[in-house]
Amino acid sequence: MAPYDMKRELKHLYAPKNTAWALVDVPAQQFIAVDGAGNPNSAPEYVRAVESLYAVAYALKFASKRAGQDFVVGPLEGLWWSADLTAFTTRAKDTWEWRMMIAQPPWVTPAMVAEAIEAKGPTAPVRLESLDEGRCAQVLHIGSYDAETAIMMALHNEYLPAAGLSPRDLHHEVYLSDPRRTGAEKLRTVIRQPVR
Repeated sequence: MAPYDMKRELKHLYAPKNTAWALVDVPAQQFIAVDGAGNPNSAPEYVRAVESLYAVAYALKFASKRAGQDFVVGPLEGLWWSADLTAFTTRAKDTWEWRMMIAQPPWVTPAMVAEAIEAKGPTAPVRLESLDEGRCAQVLHIGSYDAETAIMMALHNEYLPAAGLSPRDLHHEVYLSDPRRTGAEKLRTVIRQPVR
């Protein structure tokens, strides 16, 4: 039996094709997560968060596989916010706050996460949490992270007003490419914004 793969099971969320904004319904999911703040390109806190998440994610995968339920570790995801929303259009990254996450299959329990944390001793405080985003605007962005400004301006100034929608909750990104191995112009990022 093939391992559970988030990108296959929730293809419309993890392998979308649309490069223009479209609406999707996002079911409740659970994630291991770490909160932090600062520039993701230079903050040591960000590096510790990502390393800790992957350490716990792989510990969960191997423990689950030993118990008879294998899964593919999902991509890194992030929720982003700032007290000053212009920090995103001006790319004032030092003022950004974030929650980095890796989605977990439905059978992963708090006890399993606690065991994985104890086994790996992560350097950042990893926790299990649920996220229920519901109706969202979503797009596949191809290009550098810094080139997201134009697509976000289109969301807020064109797409949402034309659809009679407004943003709610936190800006969500799913990183489908490894920036260590992929040129900036080829990075694939799912950008998602819950709406009302």
